[in-house]
Amino acid sequence: MKCDECGGENPVIHLTEVEDNETRTLHLCAECAEARGVHGTPVPENFLLAGVLAQIEGSGTKVNPGPGSEGSGSGRCDFCGLTIRGFKESGRLGCPHCWSTFEGQLRPLLHRVQGAVQHVGKVYLPPDPSASEREKRLEGLRRKLDRAVDLEDFERAAELRDQIRSIRKAAT
Repeated sequence: MKCDECGGENPVIHLTEVEDNETRTLHLCAECAEARGVHGTPVPENFLLAGVLAQIEGSGTKVNPGPGSEGSGSGRCDFCGLTIRGFKESGRLGCPHCWSTFEGQLRPLLHRVQGAVQHVGKVYLPPDPSASEREKRLEGLRRKLDRAVDLEDFERAAELRDQIRSIRKAAT
């Protein structure tokens, strides 16, 4: 593999950028990554976040209790109940509120692991709920249409066919 910027051998940084809902991945050598402002060390393919978390726990890093920690010293999310210990074991946050609860512990970790704390990546776009509801409705109407045809109830089948057409037409 070659660096996408200079064509040099052995890119060490694989940067995924999302711009205008279009994703592209760049494979960069250390010099080109540095020129783009991407700092950090390459992450091995067998990298596990849980291992890094265990190293941090063993290194004497102090964990500040979050709100609602009940004096446990472990920090606890008030919304989902996740503790910093639970995060360290799983490597996953429980809810969006965990970020504000554990931010003091997460920022240094993210900087160490990713080389930055600002998110530059894919944006989740949820599916259009009206489209999925429409598809479910169409599926039900198609089943009813098949039953009406099987029973030779052609008047009912014609009504169902017209309903299906009107839903499809409204969708376009």
